[in-house]
Amino acid sequence: MRNPYDVLGVPRTASAAEIKKAFRKAAKAHHPDRNAADPKAKDRFAELNSAYEILGDAGKRAQFDRGEIDADGKPRFQGFEGFTGRPGGGHEGDFESFSFGFGAGPGGRRGGRGGGDDIFSQLFGEAFRERAGAARQAPRARGEDVAATLDVTLEDIAGEAKKRVAFPDGREIDVVIPKGVADGQVIRLRGLGRSHGGEPGDALLTIRIRPHERFTAEGQNLRVAVPVALEEAVLGASVRVPTLTGAVDMAIPPMTSSGRVFRLRGKGLPGKDGTGDLLARVEIKLPEKADDELLDYARKRRSEKAV
Repeated sequence: MRNPYDVLGVPRTASAAEIKKAFRKAAKAHHPDRNAADPKAKDRFAELNSAYEILGDAGKRAQFDRGEIDADGKPRFQGFEGFTGRPGGGHEGDFESFSFGFGAGPGGRRGGRGGGDDIFSQLFGEAFRERAGAARQAPRARGEDVAATLDVTLEDIAGEAKKRVAFPDGREIDVVIPKGVADGQVIRLRGLGRSHGGEPGDALLTIRIRPHERFTAEGQNLRVAVPVALEEAVLGASVRVPTLTGAVDMAIPPMTSSGRVFRLRGKGLPGKDGTGDLLARVEIKLPEKADDELLDYARKRRSEKAV
């Protein structure tokens, strides 16, 4: 894969917020659902997710910046620091000389097949032998990633519901909606992609939150409008407020103005750091037909303001 910074179009000095913003913008533009006529859209989308998997994780990003892992997130073979490849190389003459390959090594030992490995094995133990053996093995081709979209409701998120997802290849799996999920978020399901005899690819699941007839989501918080009768707003009252888990009572004080917002803690959506709140906005509902007393009062108030 290409350098993940180049894939997301951000400099190495980019902040975590800038990287996240760039990923979301690019993922939205290149999502396979929006580019059905482009056969390369899935590849670009998969590349974006792989890049963000590294740069979106502070630990992996630091490893990549230090050269410990490559653009695919796989460990790099670092070699052995301190050896310069010349006689006497190493740390201030710790070893006088080395002969690599099939010639005579220290102490006159002649290596046959794998002689160079034997020298390093003596110095660094079994760890080198295992790494050297792994390096000689040909990597197996990784399978393709697959993409799917999952529509969820606010009730699904609040209840951490289990939903069935259908993938393009005909497979169906059950997925538990994770806490703190956001609209447009892409979830990587490892090992659930296509396989070509080697390591299987991943499944990339894009979350779409359906609009709600009553609630509006703002992160983990929810907003809802609460109609209140005029007399309740003037005198104060206990009113019923809908939530995702059932209606609750909320007390409003006397002389509550329309547009005032009350916070019901813990009645929002679940998140990784706790549950959000419900923000209830009062909307004063006037009677369909006013009586004479109400009209007289309104006229009196208007005339007083005009003086």
